This record gives sequence, structure tokens and C-alpha cells, in this order.
Amino acid sequence: MHKLYKSKFYTAISLLLVVFLLGVFGYRFFSGFSWIDSVYMTIITITTVGFREVQPVDDGTKIFTIILIVSSVFIFAYAISVITEYLISRSSFQQLKIRKMKKKINHLSDHIIICGYGRNGRQAAVKLKAYRRPFLVIENDREVIEKSGEDILFIEGNANEDETLQRAGIERAACLITTLPNDADNLFVVLSSRQLNKDMSIISRASQEASQRKLKLAGADKIIMPDKIGGDHMASLVVLPDLIEFMDQLSIEGENTINLEEVAIEDLPKDYQYKSIIDLDLRKKTGCTVIGYKAPSGTYIVNPEGETQLLPKSKLMVLGRPEQIKKLNEMFHIPENYI
Repeated sequence: MHKLYKSKFYTAISLLLVVFLLGVFGYRFFSGFSWIDSVYMTIITITTVGFREVQPVDDGTKIFTIILIVSSVFIFAYAISVITEYLISRSSFQQLKIRKMKKKINHLSDHIIICGYGRNGRQAAVKLKAYRRPFLVIENDREVIEKSGEDILFIEGNANEDETLQRAGIERAACLITTLPNDADNLFVVLSSRQLNKDMSIISRASQEASQRKLKLAGADKIIMPDKIGGDHMASLVVLPDLIEFMDQLSIEGENTINLEEVAIEDLPKDYQYKSIIDLDLRKKTGCTVIGYKAPSGTYIVNPEGETQLLPKSKLMVLGRPEQIKKLNEMFHIPENYI
């Protein structure tokens, strides 16, 4: 419906432009007026303001003026009604969209909040969408929101303000990712977020190494420096090109190309708790390979032994082809979060 109003709006503007150009060229070439006089005569004619002609006119010019007046009256009436209808519909559409988005946000729980929709924020959204994790984006620039063209939940506002964070449901959020370009802004977001939710995980972007300690003190759990990561990655392509290209193949490009998965022991049937990785036998059942283990203490073990015990509050890092990962999720009913 909104597209129909938009189409009619452009049609009305085009008709007004056509009438104006016909009037200008008509007075210029049919009546021999100068360009300035032609524009003047066209304006006073189509607006019906009633000023005098710039010079005496002949019968042909009078007939042309009559036709121009009659046609412009109908076109102006049509254009005004269409433009008014379009503006009202646009306002109603935006209000409806905002209400619908607000309703979705109010139902979110254990979601991720992304502050800023620049390069880093957009990439974070792609990854989260691939994993079907519920998330929303706080962005201060309305133009960025309108140009996104994606089915993403947005909140227009300043992430530095507590009110904006509360509108994003920060009390119910599981994680916050702040990707603002200024370290001072990220520091303020981290500080405010930690005060509003002491249990959530906070990941912050940093541009300067000196900012890392301050962000940690403010409450950030993880600090990422995109420039440093990018430089390390480029250098690694020189030193270990094949290995790095292989690792790039493990990155997430879409929901059907996920190669890595983490499995919480609590998501497995209770029969497997306190048993070993060998007892789980993922390789035989799904084709996936266990490449890592996170102990309840937070310690990571790369390529764990088969005798490693599956303790509560631990996790397995699993590698496999997309169809194998899908089989793993289906076999053990590992829950997926949908937006």
C-alpha cells in the first residue's frame, strides 16, 4: 500500500512539472515571450493569482492561456490530494512500523544489543543472524537505519543514554556489543550498561591500546581491536597462507554454511553428563569432530583427549560440515534462537 502511495506521489509531481514546462515553452515559442516572461506568465497562470500579462496578447495566446488554466486547475487539485494522502500515509506507515518494532523488542529476552551500525556493527549483525541469535541495533543516524534495507530490529537513539539502553531491554539482555568509532563513547556505553545489568556479557571495540585497561575497569569482558586483528590477519596470509585461507573457510557466511558449533553439556541428554567424549561418540553419530573443551572453571583445552569428562557448565567446541552440524543439532535437540 505504501508503494502505491509513493507511485502516485511521483506521478503527481511529474504532471506538475509537465504543465510548467508546457506553459514555459508555449509562451516562449507560441507567443514569442522572453524566457523570463514565459516563466512569469506560466507561474501566474497555473497558480491563478490574477496578475496582469507582461504585454498585450493576441487571440492565440489567450486560447493557449485558457487551456493552460483549465488543465493546471485539475492537475493541481489532483496533485494536492495525492501529496497530502502520501504524507499522511507515510506518517502512519512509520508509526505502524515503530509500534510493530517496539512490540517485538518488548518480547525479546536473552538477546544481544549492538551499539552502532558501522562496518563492525554490520558484520556483527551478519554473524548473529547466521547463528539465528536474537539481537537488535541501537543507531543514532536515521539515514543509516533507513538505508539498511534489512529485516533487523533498530532503535533510533544515542547508546550513551540510559533511556535508550532501557528501551533496548538491557535488563533482559544476555550480551552487549558496542562498536562505536570513538573509544570515549564505547567507554561510556560500557560503564552505563554495566550499571544497568551486572550479569550480562559486554564486548567493546577499541581503537587505541591505551583504552583497553579503561574499558576493562568500566566493566567490559572482552575488548576487540579491529585494526590489530586486520593487520595480524594480513601478516599471517604471508607467513601461513594456506592455513589462514583454510581458517577463513570456517567463517560464517550464512545459515547454511556454519562449520563451527559450541555445545553446552546441559543441552545434551542427562545420560551423557559426567561421561567422556568417547562415550558421546559424536564422530560416528554425526560426523562432527570435537576440537575444543571449555571446563566449568573457564579453562580451554584444544583437541581434548577422548577420556575428558563432560562436566556440568562445560562446553564442547565442534567442527563439521554444514550438514553434519545440522545433524548434530537435530540429534541432540540443541536449541536455536530465532529473531
